[in-house]
Amino acid sequence: MVYNGGGLLKRGETMGRKFEVRKHSMMKTGLQKTKLYSRFGKEIYVCARNRGVNPEANMALKRLIERAKKEQVPMDVINRNIDKAAGAGGENYTDERYEGFGPSGSAFIIDTLTDNVNRTVSEVRACFTKVGSKMGVSGSVTHMFEHLSLIHVTDVDDEAVLEHLLKTDLNVIDIEADDDGVHITADGFSLDKVESALESLKGAVIENAEAGWYPHEKVVLDEDARMLFDKFMTMINDVDDVQKIYHNVVE
Repeated sequence: MVYNGGGLLKRGETMGRKFEVRKHSMMKTGLQKTKLYSRFGKEIYVCARNRGVNPEANMALKRLIERAKKEQVPMDVINRNIDKAAGAGGENYTDERYEGFGPSGSAFIIDTLTDNVNRTVSEVRACFTKVGSKMGVSGSVTHMFEHLSLIHVTDVDDEAVLEHLLKTDLNVIDIEADDDGVHITADGFSLDKVESALESLKGAVIENAEAGWYPHEKVVLDEDARMLFDKFMTMINDVDDVQKIYHNVVE
């Protein structure tokens, strides 16, 4: 059974699993372990510093730790950054989002955590410039994407999830069930609220929860444009302050 924000539909009336399509449309990069550890460590530090170091009281931190573990980030890295957040002093990071246009209609959203905005914007802009592309102003690309939260829960059926979430004032777009569990698509800015609501649903186990930017449409690159795209991705992944990269290119 599927809930699409306007009523219940039989599973056969849907065209494939929207959840999986959206999930796999977000760029997943094969980072070196050291860079992966660094990015998770910085994100854990900022989350713990801003919202509290106790994972049981800070749901965002709890989920972030769970994702880090799934990516095989050592507990030493996790605990070290939580301890650093609990102490005095430390770095002051800010969230900065950059948008830009790449080869042949490709579009990028780049999320960063930085302690030096001038350095970061210069390094990100240089990546675009070196492949003959350019950064855009804020909002120039985000309209080509949807900001969505994707949540996967198990040990509960879709009707129980639907009934429970309908009691809340949340923007839930889709609820779909299959053999793996229940997949929920919600507004990207509602992730914490949806997770909090599901935490109170008896028996529900949240297997995964993440928010990201998903393109409305994807572009196919020819061989030359693909080479430039790959070059850009290599360079942008080497920028230390870059945390997440979203694009609209067909893999």
